Parts: sequence; structure tokens; C-alpha cells
Amino acid sequence: MRWTFLPKPDPEKAAALASELGIDPVLSGLLVQRGIEDFEAAKSFFRPSLEHLHDPFLMQDMQAAVDRIRQAMEAQEHIMVYGDYDVDGTTSVAMFSTFLKETYELVSTYIPDRYTEGYGVSMQGIDYAADNDVRLIVALDCGVKALEQIAYAKKQGIDFIVCDHHRPGPALPDAVAVLDPKREDCNYPYKELCGCGVGFKLMQGLTQADGGTVNELIPYLDLVVTAIGADIVPITGENRALAYFGLQVINSQPRIGMQALMKSSNKPAYTIGDVVFILAPRINAAGRMQHGNQAVALLSATDVEVAQKLAMEIEANNTERRSTDERISEEALLQIEDLKEEDRFSTVVYDPSWHKGVIGIVASRLIEQYYRPTLVFTKSGDKLAASARSVRGFDVYEALSQCAEHLEQFGGHKYAAGLTMKPEQYDGFKAAFETVVKETIDPKLLTPELKIDTSLDFTSIQPKFYRVLKQFGPFGPGNMSPVFMSEGVKDTGYARVVGGDGKHLKAAFSQQGVLELGAIGFKLASKLSLLKKGRVKVAYALDENEWQGRVSLQLKLKDIKE
Repeated sequence: MRWTFLPKPDPEKAAALASELGIDPVLSGLLVQRGIEDFEAAKSFFRPSLEHLHDPFLMQDMQAAVDRIRQAMEAQEHIMVYGDYDVDGTTSVAMFSTFLKETYELVSTYIPDRYTEGYGVSMQGIDYAADNDVRLIVALDCGVKALEQIAYAKKQGIDFIVCDHHRPGPALPDAVAVLDPKREDCNYPYKELCGCGVGFKLMQGLTQADGGTVNELIPYLDLVVTAIGADIVPITGENRALAYFGLQVINSQPRIGMQALMKSSNKPAYTIGDVVFILAPRINAAGRMQHGNQAVALLSATDVEVAQKLAMEIEANNTERRSTDERISEEALLQIEDLKEEDRFSTVVYDPSWHKGVIGIVASRLIEQYYRPTLVFTKSGDKLAASARSVRGFDVYEALSQCAEHLEQFGGHKYAAGLTMKPEQYDGFKAAFETVVKETIDPKLLTPELKIDTSLDFTSIQPKFYRVLKQFGPFGPGNMSPVFMSEGVKDTGYARVVGGDGKHLKAAFSQQGVLELGAIGFKLASKLSLLKKGRVKVAYALDENEWQGRVSLQLKLKDIKE
């Protein structure tokens, strides 16, 4: 792992801010690194406010979307809320349909089947809408590239409103409104909303048009923060405010379905990390192993018994998902070895029997072993389908664009994408993708990078320091939990390998003979021998450890070097 240090903050700005805020200069330096250089900016950072959200009508087509929904309600038209089967899609559909049903009855929902329909707006979904006399479809987290499907819907007399956050293609669909901050002609100030976030802006627009305020929408923010965490969008700007208040809702008054999901973890308070690693995989498991409708039903539930039953089913799905992705990951690693492809610039593997619902997870697991752009293929009907994942700094979407002649269709982001192709295109694509990656990737990107914010002496690690540091959250892309580096650190003789699989490291460190701090390093058992040699330098985040009712600060180790 290569360690890189973030640029040092301007010392004068950091000192002035430390004085104004009355905090440790290390903390003020972290703020300056994040572009927070004065008292007012710090106040907005530490105390997010929903008043800081932008006017929804700054988004291109927002007025048209609001007008069309009002028109549908006045004419008593049937509205269908359509969304993808992942966390962003199912939370969006649960949120927006629940919101509409507060004042309007003729609302239904539709989640495409991952296996028979695939990602996004499907012809089957439009036929279902036509058969059920739907006149308006609101598509969430999908639709910006569904030109053919939306044209087909228009012939059936069905209007579309698209709420998406993916990159549009060269042309936009012929919809009544296309809400997407990434449209080139959209001047909305914040471009990084997730699909659920764009849906929330439409709700804000509808509420504002009726003379209401955004505060009326706070109960929906538990769904928005779940989508923000799961979709790995930057937790900056509007996303930071939405996530901040969303966590408050999750920790104080979550919806019935969320409560049922949260029961199994028994955590006193949820962070963004808990949302990502506890809630999101369970919600995702419905669409992966059964059907996304299950997740929508849970997140829309108003009956406690129904919610508990659905949560138990989803828990079972998640258990099955875990064992399936572990098995397929092992098979994929064996395939790489058998084909002697350990030294390639990319990983592309395929087996027709692999479960389509977990290939994205498998791709991420393979990156842990071979750090390079990765695609995992399986059979999907008469086509091949793949999930792509990338390494930090490499745009896999752009690489796929350069291989478009070998693909049927593709879509996604810089670091994650999905695609389909004909079976006979596989070999040509695999060769082309390897060539593109080899010719365009900076070789250093093939080694995992650990970004370190600043060096830190153990003497600074005091309860007040950590109390302020906690307020830097919610953490995520664009505002990661700070990583510190300390040198001249020595194990106090406590270091040992822990965990059922013997992969983790537990230790206690001191620096210059003072202040012993506990440390945990997941998947760092191999570093035990370094600690036996003497002093080391450690990279870590700060964390709290609770043991037998006692809470203490600990180092959450990222890496250890001589």
C-alpha cells in the first residue's frame, strides 16, 4: 500500500481558525484542508441546516414536473412510481410513493425484475402501466438513457417524469421533465445528488408550490441518507445536510420498516458506516435474491407485524446472499489462477452459472485481491451481463465507452457500471478492455493508495479532540474520516492475532513511552512480525471502543510500516 499525504494546509489560516474556534490546530488544519477557512464556513459545516438546501426550481424542468403531477391529481389520473431494484431505487420508490399517498390515492409502484427485465426502465414495465391505465410514470434513479422505452410509452399515451443522477447520453428522452443535475443545460448548483436525492428535490418542489416548507419532509430523510450511503455519492454540500438530518431521523424516529431492520444489529446509534454496512446490504438483498418489491413493501410498511415479517424474510435473503457471493468469489479467484491472469492490468471473469444478483459484490471482493479494474460476467437470458468496479482514480465508465463496439448497452459511474452483450462479443471485449486499461491507466493506480490527512502525536489524542473530530461527520466521499500518521510507535507487548479466521490484529501502542492506546487492525494480522521488530509508524483513524460498559479511544489501524 502506498501512503500519500494530503497537501499541508496554509499555517496562517489554520492558526487563525484554531484561535477563532478554540480548537486544536491539528483540527483547524483538517478544516482548512476541506476548504473551511473562516468562522461562518465552520459554523455551516458543524451545524448543517435544511435552510441551506437550494431552491428546487433551480433544477431544469422542475416547474414542468410539478405542473404535470398537479395536473394528474386534478384529472384523477393513475400515477406509477418506477424505480430500480437497488438501494437508491427502492428507497426512492418507497419515499416518493408514500409522499404522494399522503394526499392522493391513485398511486402504484413498480420495480423491474433484476433477472427478467434488467436495469432501468423496461418495455415490460411500460406494458404493465398501459394495462393498468397509468397515465403518468415518475421514474426514479433511472430513465435518463431510456430514449426508446419512453418513446414507446408516449405512443401508449403515458407521460414520463425522469428523476435521475446518472450521466445522460448525447440525447435526452422525450419526457415531460428530465430532472438530472448532470444535464449539461442544468444550472442546479449541486451536481452530486443520488437518485433518491433528486426525488426528494421533486418532493420539495411540490411542497414549496403548495406553500409548505422542507421541514415537512424531514420524516423521509431516513430513506434519503440510506440511499446517499449506499450509492457512495460525495457527502458534501446538500448531501451533507440531508445525511446529517437523515441520521437524526434514523436514530430518533425511523419508519416502522427501518426499525424492524435495525432490530438485529442492536446498535445504540447509527453512523453512515452502519447505514452502509448494516442497512444497505439488507435492503439490497431483496432485489439480489428475491425481488425489489420486498424492500419497497418493508420501507413503506405502516403495520409493525407486517414490517417484522418482511424484515425477517430480508434477513434470510441477506444470509443467502453472503454465502453465495463468498462461494462465487472463490470460484472467480480460481478462474484467474487457472487462466494464469494474475499479472494482467484488468480482471474480466465469466461463468454462466454465477448469480446475477451478487456479481457486483464479487467484483469488489476481487479488487481486494487483485487491485485493478474488474468485471464479473454471468448469463442473463440469451445475453451476458456484467458488473464493473474500478480502483481509485480510474474511470471505468470511460474505459467501457472506448469498448462500446463490443457492447449491447452500458451505464453507470466512474467507479461502478453495468453492461450487457451478446455471448459472441465476450472474447473481443475482454481483449479490448485489457488493451484500453493497459494503455490509459497510470501504473501507480494499480497499488492501493492510503491518503493520510496529517501526522499526529499521541499527546493530542484527548477526549475533547475526539469530541470535535466526531462533529466532522457524517463521513463519506468528499469528507472522509481523517486518517492520521504517528511515528516512533511501539507495541507495549500486547499485540496478537484475533478473529475466528486469524486475519485481524489487536495491539496497544505507546509513543515515546507515554499514553498507551489500544488499536485494532482488520485484515492486518500479517503485520504482527513488524511490531516484534521495534518501533513502527502507523496510519489510523480514531474510533471509540466500548467494552463492558467502559468507552475508550482506540486506533482503527489502516496500515503499519517500519
